[in-house]
Amino acid sequence: MVNRRQVLGLMGAAAAATLPLARGAQAALPKTLRIGWQKNGVLALAKSQGALEKLFADRGVQITWSEFSSGPPLLEALGAGALDLGPTGDVPPLFAQAARGNLVYIGTYKGSAAGSAILVNKDSPIRTLADLKGKKLAFKRGSSAHNVAVQALRKAGLSLSDVTLVDLAPPDAAAAFKTGSIDAWSIWDPYTAVAEADPQTRVLTTAEGIVDSWSYFLANGDFAKEHGDLIPEIFGELSKVGKRAQADLATTVPALSAITGVPEDVTRITLTRAGFDLGAVDTVSDAAIAYQQALADEFFELKILPKKLTITDIVWRPKAS
Repeated sequence: MVNRRQVLGLMGAAAAATLPLARGAQAALPKTLRIGWQKNGVLALAKSQGALEKLFADRGVQITWSEFSSGPPLLEALGAGALDLGPTGDVPPLFAQAARGNLVYIGTYKGSAAGSAILVNKDSPIRTLADLKGKKLAFKRGSSAHNVAVQALRKAGLSLSDVTLVDLAPPDAAAAFKTGSIDAWSIWDPYTAVAEADPQTRVLTTAEGIVDSWSYFLANGDFAKEHGDLIPEIFGELSKVGKRAQADLATTVPALSAITGVPEDVTRITLTRAGFDLGAVDTVSDAAIAYQQALADEFFELKILPKKLTITDIVWRPKAS
């Protein structure tokens, strides 16, 4: 699993890997397609099946995979040219764009809002969202859980200033939650489902009715310019993998469990939540752009983002045929 410290190593390798691409106006196929992934979704299945490896086998393109625990470090690597594409939730791209990362939106997928939640200990005195006032609330800053926390607190008439924020990546937050050093944890699947399986955990609220569960695929900007013709092929294959998987959960559950290390019973929960669909891989729609723009505007007004953003500035569009 790649953490922030290892991103620099990926960047160094990327510099050497991309040199052969700049040969004339029409770049050749990349020797390597470098994909960042997290422990969920269709990319995990594609990795386990070797779907993209098979897609590009006859063209000599090697696929490499780098695992990340959350979106922010994945997008840092992507924007710096250490990766070619990868998935993330809604908030990380905003921070990446604000930091002038060289990346573009290339696709979307929608998860289940029930898979994002704020968790507390079973015996916690926190019974309502309003009870979070003055408590330690953990989430990875700049992740989709950040947005869930903002919107859930607002529903209770609170803001982030009303709680003690603890910035932790999911693995660290899981440990802190288990030991009781934090009072509440805003997190997404499969971490949500893993924690829910513990009888000592209670769901304070899910994101249902609070925030939509938009997620995105992004690509390095240079990769999209030089190899944009590969993007529809990649999404076409991911859609096939996802649709087959969603239609055959008896096979999908153990397969996904094996690649992610998440127990089968927990994996089944994530795949059967309301609204979840592994095959719902799509291009960047107007609705997705509007959602991101509204979120960017809100986070700027709340002084979470340092600058105003125009989302369409970094939306990749296929060249007209």
